[in-house]
Amino acid sequence: MENIQDLLNSSETNRLISVAQAFIFIFVGFLVARLLSALSAKLTQKRFTAHGLLILKRAVFYSVFGLFIISALKQLGFDLSILLGAAGILTVAIGFASQTSASNLISGLFLMFERPFSINDIIRVGQITGEVISIDLLSVKLRTFDNLFVRIPNETMIKSEVTTLTRFPIRRADLLIGIAYKEDIERVKKLLETIADKNPLCLDEPPPIFILNGFGASSIDIQFSVWAKRENFLQLKNSIYTEIKIAFDEHGIEIPFPHMSLYTGSESAPLPIKVVSDEKS
Repeated sequence: MENIQDLLNSSETNRLISVAQAFIFIFVGFLVARLLSALSAKLTQKRFTAHGLLILKRAVFYSVFGLFIISALKQLGFDLSILLGAAGILTVAIGFASQTSASNLISGLFLMFERPFSINDIIRVGQITGEVISIDLLSVKLRTFDNLFVRIPNETMIKSEVTTLTRFPIRRADLLIGIAYKEDIERVKKLLETIADKNPLCLDEPPPIFILNGFGASSIDIQFSVWAKRENFLQLKNSIYTEIKIAFDEHGIEIPFPHMSLYTGSESAPLPIKVVSDEKS
């Protein structure tokens, strides 16, 4: 009886020791995972954005902590081969059920490493333009200029053309202008350059660009391009269009609009119009 009692006490003691060791593994694993996640973020903080660092810290923490939890389970006597087999079957089932999520997850990792844009950047995806407020593993969240919340899956971001409007410190505003055929092109060019020179939001370098786009249906089409700091882009575009209209009116430069001529008859003669006076004869 004493031998049996000693055996039971020994088994109970070994079990308590195993449980204690398992808890130590979990506690130490938590501390090590926290330390390694913080260290990895500190070593890579210059290469990743704030959101990318957050994802990296979580990935390192859960990976390291998961290894210590597996060791703790092994210490408690769990058969890990059975758990791994069940996890493999579950992973395959989840994989078939969430192919779209997996694609978005992989695309999110590509976005994180490629870094085509960051949080607070203004981007355009298709017909949608807005400020980036979040970059997650499955989607990118935007706030449009009319204060709408838009969620775009990462897979769509990878497959679509994405324009980052705030990538560089300056932007070019292309002003499309039409003048009448009777106007002096050189005179118009000098007037536009004077307007740009007087506008405080227009940059001197790079200088403005004057391009003749060709002869339109009712006007000589001109592209006049000026540069501005990106935060002044819209303000410059609005102000310089107004200044051009005022200057053209002051100097008598005509901004034409389309005209329509009506023809009738086999000889394509102009349609006759007769003006009838309202006054009684």
